[in-house]
Amino acid sequence: MARALAGRGIAVMIEPLLGIEPVPGVTVDPTGLQGLLVTSANGARALARLLPGRDLPVWAVGDSSARVARELGFASVHSAGGDVEDLAALVAARADPAAGALLHAAGETIAGDLSGRLAERGFAVRRETLYRAVAATALSPDLCRALRAGTIDLALFFSPRTAATFATLVTDAGLGETLSRVVAYGLSGNVTARLAALPWAALRKAAEPTLAALLAAVDENGHPS
Repeated sequence: MARALAGRGIAVMIEPLLGIEPVPGVTVDPTGLQGLLVTSANGARALARLLPGRDLPVWAVGDSSARVARELGFASVHSAGGDVEDLAALVAARADPAAGALLHAAGETIAGDLSGRLAERGFAVRRETLYRAVAATALSPDLCRALRAGTIDLALFFSPRTAATFATLVTDAGLGETLSRVVAYGLSGNVTARLAALPWAALRKAAEPTLAALLAAVDENGHPS
């Protein structure tokens, strides 16, 4: 995303709001599995760390997590190009419940009920918590300076938790009013809902929960060059 924005002439500042940590002592047993369910790039990274083989098919929620799985050497990767509902529909259309269980590489906090959706279709799903996301406790000094100086024009948010974390931290820093010059974009309605209480110049969401749709929303509404 940063590269795509830079290609449009937009200077990008990346602000980490969640740190990813592995859950200690966890192992993954591939016995009896027909495939792996990945609902974030972090899930793909956790599987690559814990599984010696890369032969099991990976069913990924979106293009970003699918790309990471391919880069990590998984041979067969399928992208739902959307959200958890799209992933459940893709697996149901292309996989056989009788072929074995599916393993969901999950974090401590999950969005949507992927296991429940697939169970309704006859699939057995093993959800393994492989990583945890630890929220930042303060905004970086660089971002605080940029907000005070009014040099931030756009803010892009990709998950409900990062959006909620930002809302808390910018309020705690006493910088909420600086957002009146900033246009915010969220990947989905669940994301923008966590941002709605802040005084943005405008708050917009992607037409569908994909990075391509988020970029399209930026392009449609214009952006600083």
